[in-house]
Amino acid sequence: MPPARVLLLSRRSRPETQEVLAALPAAIAGYAEIVADIDVDDDPRPEINGADRAIVIGGDGTILSEARRFLDRDLPFIGVNVGRLGFLAEFDLDSLARHAAVVFGDHPPLRRCTVLAVTVRAADGTIRHDGVALNDCVVTAGRPFRMIELMLSADGAAGPVLNGDGVIISTPVGSTAYNVSAGGPIVHPAVDAIVVTPLAPHSLAFRPVVLPATAVLEIAITRPNESTSLVLDGQAALTLEIDDTVTIRRTPQHARLVVNPETSYWTILLEKMRWAAPPNYRDRGI
Repeated sequence: MPPARVLLLSRRSRPETQEVLAALPAAIAGYAEIVADIDVDDDPRPEINGADRAIVIGGDGTILSEARRFLDRDLPFIGVNVGRLGFLAEFDLDSLARHAAVVFGDHPPLRRCTVLAVTVRAADGTIRHDGVALNDCVVTAGRPFRMIELMLSADGAAGPVLNGDGVIISTPVGSTAYNVSAGGPIVHPAVDAIVVTPLAPHSLAFRPVVLPATAVLEIAITRPNESTSLVLDGQAALTLEIDDTVTIRRTPQHARLVVNPETSYWTILLEKMRWAAPPNYRDRGI
């Protein structure tokens, strides 16, 4: 079998990235060849030279930004973690080398990730913004940090009026990010769903809700602050205006992440998220 053709993506300014770059060729020797080597801070639309998968050296944020950038290329992404958490970037160099035959083979283990298409329309119907999100789409209050008012609807059916700090629309992969910090549920990536989680709602009864991924959501911006914003994956932001409408729907495309054969979603939750970690009980010597 010929070696896999790899697009290498990294942020060269980080010293820890340089260490991984130096050792990477030996880790993948015989299984993959690097056909394009790109600093993610450079060319916004580089040539990938026929690559059939991508290695991202970085943290989860780098994986999110590069998966969005190359979404139309349909590349499986292999994350080598040099960030803080590595929830999406499941490999280090040692595990990548151990599983190179599988990772760079014809049928690597993949996680198909829901991608959200996000469109902002002004009151006159003009499209102000089109974007995509792999983790989440957030409408956040912004300065001067007064309570804002939003009107939510799903599949054309009017929903609640939300008075609060905003709302998170999350994919299953993104459910362990901002969503879980705001009290939303953790959703396994294999579940075809979208999560709606309010931010500090002025209501005792406004709980997060899990909707089918086929749902089309609309958020009408009825009372914003001067810097109320739409934020995609914690990276791309747009200031919203009164009477804007944000429409969120699942795209036909999926982002594909190569998973580490040594791990499972269950163990990642336990080890990296410290899910269900008990209190620090005092040992009574019993």
